[in-house]
Amino acid sequence: MADTAVLAAQVPAVEGKVRPGDAALAARLDALDLPRGGFTRAAREDAAQRLQAMGLPGARDEYWRYTDPAPFNAARPEPVEFGADASTLFTGIERLNLVFVDGRFDAAASDVLDVEGVEIESLAAAEAAADHWAAGLYGRLETAGQVPVKRPFAVLNTLAAAEGVLIRVTGKVERPVHITYRRSAPDADVYLHHVVKLEEGAELTLLESGAIGARSNVVIEADLGRGARFHHISAKRANDPKLGLGHIFARVAAEALFKSFSLSVNGSMMRNEAVIEIAGDDAVAHIAAAVLGDGDTGRFHHDDTVFVTHAAERCESRQVFKKVLKNGAEGIFQGKILVKPGAQKTDGYQISQGLLLDEGSQFLAKPELEIYADDVKCSHGSTTGALDETALFYLRSRGVPKERAIVLLVLSFLADALDEIEDQRLRDDILGRLEDWLTARAGNSATA
Repeated sequence: MADTAVLAAQVPAVEGKVRPGDAALAARLDALDLPRGGFTRAAREDAAQRLQAMGLPGARDEYWRYTDPAPFNAARPEPVEFGADASTLFTGIERLNLVFVDGRFDAAASDVLDVEGVEIESLAAAEAAADHWAAGLYGRLETAGQVPVKRPFAVLNTLAAAEGVLIRVTGKVERPVHITYRRSAPDADVYLHHVVKLEEGAELTLLESGAIGARSNVVIEADLGRGARFHHISAKRANDPKLGLGHIFARVAAEALFKSFSLSVNGSMMRNEAVIEIAGDDAVAHIAAAVLGDGDTGRFHHDDTVFVTHAAERCESRQVFKKVLKNGAEGIFQGKILVKPGAQKTDGYQISQGLLLDEGSQFLAKPELEIYADDVKCSHGSTTGALDETALFYLRSRGVPKERAIVLLVLSFLADALDEIEDQRLRDDILGRLEDWLTARAGNSATA
């Protein structure tokens, strides 16, 4: 195959004209120091060819109709000012801590990666290995997740990510593995590619938190073996002005359990994509999010795009997305459940709800079902509205101050999403931070 640097320089044309996104792609690739790769080389070369064929998304692309991709297409991010990395989320919980600074693994700040039942390495450190277990996974789930919807920024990540964490789990890991993100440069443009493989019957909880960079592009590929259990919790730091792209591609084998929960509190412009394939009988896949956006200090735009495929019998999926928006904040949800022929006894559930605390905010939703089996139970629903005035009146009539009543009602609204976190300690930790954030800003809305 051609060298990635050569492929990056080739901008294809159609009928003598540069296609939409091609000029942006050329500038984007020119600004990157593309890794040559070791065991990932073949995957990177394949990604370069696929990316050149599809180009970057434009505003007219169906799956980008609610989110302008221009800031993600730009060659470089705008520098942003930031304070000290002071996040204390999960710090009260015993965990194995892995630290990345500006997208580079910091071994000195991380815990010793020697835990029974799990193999952990940084991608950069493992690249030179001649025969690495991740060679058969890196880029594979991302490639499969390009059908039927193209996800070019995930392809760009497979090509450009020089760092990430590789995790292979062979048993039940008692301590959560916590990926902590920090940054030091105001213009950090971060690409991270994490690969997680759970062997049969293995169990892992993976946490993510912290400030990644001025712009970030993170991919997680998670391959769950038979009967494996994977819990993923991602929490973005409050008031961190940035552009963020997150992708998770998962393949769930028979009798396995996949659960992913994301918490987003403020930010600037974020888009999270989840592509889940339920490949084995009696498997379960849940994905949920709680989002709080306040446009008081600048633009807040948050987009969740989810595609769940049922390809086996007697499987269950849930999508639970709750977004609380005020001061002109924007929330997006695009979710699809695809039930393939033969995937009988499927139980698919999808709910997306927006709570608007003023008239200037908006929540846009596009729920979809595509079903090719006849013995299924699938449902979807989406609602948008303001706080329940009756409930607010009830609380105030019982002596609860108005601002406190609003906090309680918002937490009640988010409860279904938070309930998707099985670990009570982690759920309580996140709930406490949400309550603190809401209490501090309770007076700063049209409703309060």
